[in-house]
Amino acid sequence: MHLLTIKDLTSDAAQGLLGRAAALKAWKKAGIPYSPFIGRTLGLIFEKASTRTRVSFEAGMAQLGGSSIFISPKDSQMGRGEPVRDTARVLSRYVDAVVVRTFAHTIVEEFAHYSTVPVINGLTDTHHPCQVLADIMTIIERKGGYSGVKVCWIGDGNNMANSWIEAAALLGFDLTLACPDGHRPDPDFFKRATEGASSKIKVVTDPAEAATGADVLNTDVWASMGQEAEAALRKAAFAGYQINRRMLSLANKDAIVLHCLPAHRDEEITGEVMEGAQSVIWDQAENRLHIQKAIIEMLLTSC
Repeated sequence: MHLLTIKDLTSDAAQGLLGRAAALKAWKKAGIPYSPFIGRTLGLIFEKASTRTRVSFEAGMAQLGGSSIFISPKDSQMGRGEPVRDTARVLSRYVDAVVVRTFAHTIVEEFAHYSTVPVINGLTDTHHPCQVLADIMTIIERKGGYSGVKVCWIGDGNNMANSWIEAAALLGFDLTLACPDGHRPDPDFFKRATEGASSKIKVVTDPAEAATGADVLNTDVWASMGQEAEAALRKAAFAGYQINRRMLSLANKDAIVLHCLPAHRDEEITGEVMEGAQSVIWDQAENRLHIQKAIIEMLLTSC
């Protein structure tokens, strides 16, 4: 089994992961040791820079009793053009699971096709399933669950937005995405992802419409990794899509604010909101550790 997108999970499997992550977090807080994977190794192939994904997976594997090996293009033959399929076949014989963080989603798909051990998508240009699972875990902690919760996404129709769409369709919560024209989720993807969904999932252009009555306000940077050259154009396109005091005032009084980080303060979100009482961004970041451990456990015990 691999975890490349949210759609790789059934609803029951996703709920099981979320519950297991909560249990692992409680054990960690209580100082209860749990080391089922002594002698097991996690490989991490990262073509994109990372703080939270890398550290949460490495720390998580260590806490589970195993070890990890980090590989970047400059440290491996992949950086000199070795085919993905060759790397996948070889690493499968050295490690017990692999996290791949890269650009095109086709790369992680090809890696998984040729790998004989579980592959986890640590981020691609079109999906970020681990982050969204951690975000939903945070919602459950603060709201007691996600049923009946209205989630609002304000900003780019990027990989995070795509994974949120899949999660809303899978788990059945309402999601409204506010994205400017030219930066909406791919319509073909949206149609496929929401087909048969029981919840209300829609894309609008007005961020105030999305924020009104929301229980969760959520955003990401306007220019993701690899889009730095577009930063100035994107800043103009996303003017008015900032999560600030006014936007927060449109949401429910007990609404929470999420950001997957890193943040550009006073662009997509103000520093005031990030540091405010309704921000759960730091809990959200911590929950990456616990959800990664649950993912590792699920995949290694299913082999």
